[in-house]
Amino acid sequence: MPDLRSGARRSKRIDDLQPPPPPHPQPVEQPENCVLLAQNRTRRRVGGRGRGNAAGVAKGPSAVVPTRPTAAGRGRGIRLIDLDPEPCQVLPGALPLVAAEPAAFNRVEVVADKDIAMEGRSGDKIVGVDEEASTTPVPERIQVGNSPVYKVERKLGKGGFGQVYVGRRVSGGSGRTGPDAIEVALKLEHRNSKGCNYGPPYEWQVYNTLNGCYGVPWVHHKGIQGDFYVLVMDMLGPSLWDVWNSLGQLMSPNMVACVAVEAISILEKLHLKGFVHGDVKPENFLLGRPGSADEKKLYLIDLGLASRWKDARSGQHVDYDQRPDVFRGTIRYASVHAHLGRTGSRRDDLESLAYTLVFLLKGRLPWQGYQGDNKSFLVCKKKMATSPELMCCFCPAPFKQFLEAVSNMKFDEEPNYAKLISFFESLIEPCTPLQPIRIDGALKIGQKRGRILINLEEDEQPKKKVRIGNAATQWISIYNAHRPMKQSSQSVSI
Repeated sequence: MPDLRSGARRSKRIDDLQPPPPPHPQPVEQPENCVLLAQNRTRRRVGGRGRGNAAGVAKGPSAVVPTRPTAAGRGRGIRLIDLDPEPCQVLPGALPLVAAEPAAFNRVEVVADKDIAMEGRSGDKIVGVDEEASTTPVPERIQVGNSPVYKVERKLGKGGFGQVYVGRRVSGGSGRTGPDAIEVALKLEHRNSKGCNYGPPYEWQVYNTLNGCYGVPWVHHKGIQGDFYVLVMDMLGPSLWDVWNSLGQLMSPNMVACVAVEAISILEKLHLKGFVHGDVKPENFLLGRPGSADEKKLYLIDLGLASRWKDARSGQHVDYDQRPDVFRGTIRYASVHAHLGRTGSRRDDLESLAYTLVFLLKGRLPWQGYQGDNKSFLVCKKKMATSPELMCCFCPAPFKQFLEAVSNMKFDEEPNYAKLISFFESLIEPCTPLQPIRIDGALKIGQKRGRILINLEEDEQPKKKVRIGNAATQWISIYNAHRPMKQSSQSVSI
């Protein structure tokens, strides 16, 4: 009878692949073996069983220890660490890329994250996505259409498909903003990148409709120079993420309330144009350029994931659809409906804004820290199980009221923007010069219309959150019926 072994069972595959150690140490070969084993151990600690997320580490079997697949959702390859999940987008592996845009604009379903390596943001990059775009040197000078000649200077940011540079006017120019500004932002996308497979980037089509919309930066010129599609845009200031970091990673309730009021107003104007943004987060809200008249004005940038909630021809709301294997957005701030693969609508922008406000106020969200290939699934479950009361504990009451209101909206429901704005009136400093962000127009709208609407509805009972319980169970069964979602890093350009 064979002997039975007790204790943890160990694999012998390391011994099968490596020769037995010699009786006397060999100083030449020992360092190489140590490095290989250390690399293997590091990969297993960070990325789970054989599927690391670290940039530059190839996915697949290790050269030393073959990987073993684990069942998705069991959590054996997942570990909670004090790192924030990177913004990413999940796409079905077998779906073909379809060029279905009639206006020769290419619709992109991939987002990339900013080229940063700070705590709280991901430093992971898409490796080998656009090799030609990354190796092609940008022009030293740019002139598109009837624009002035700009000298390309320092890089402001780099994404999966685009790069943003400072452009300084070679001659003439006056002021800090506008078409005659001395410095502008130049966004360049290589014609062979994924975002330009079938012509100009999809973002160009969105700017054709939204250029000049309240809270959206101006695009003064666009065109093609050499191998690049070029956008000439207004130069802006720091993002809310940068401001949040400069304030010790905590914002005052007064400042966050100002952000809420102005952001709701910007989204209202955007929605009136028939679009939803699709990627609302602190990195995509920028203040005006320091020293200019608009340095306290809030702007919403990065329209690469914007989509229509209203049909341009009929004016009707787009049809509801659900594809659980497709995710578009940033995992930390995406709405639950986005995680479930549902068609984007106005409620999703507002729910992402609610998560953004809580993050700026508290400095952390309950689902930060998940890592692994099924991170989106785990974050979605956590969002569905977290009530507004728990999410907004130790927050002023308006934040809980706002989250409750937006998380219970229906797919085609028109938001009551005035009522949402009025939630935050009590938190805002009444003295206008002391307000950190300009909210004059937005606050007047809230004061004029919001109180009337609240008086009409003050007899209503507050609604309870309806996304926990059966909804979570039903979606988990649907999700498990599909192939595991694939994730890729994202970048955001300014």
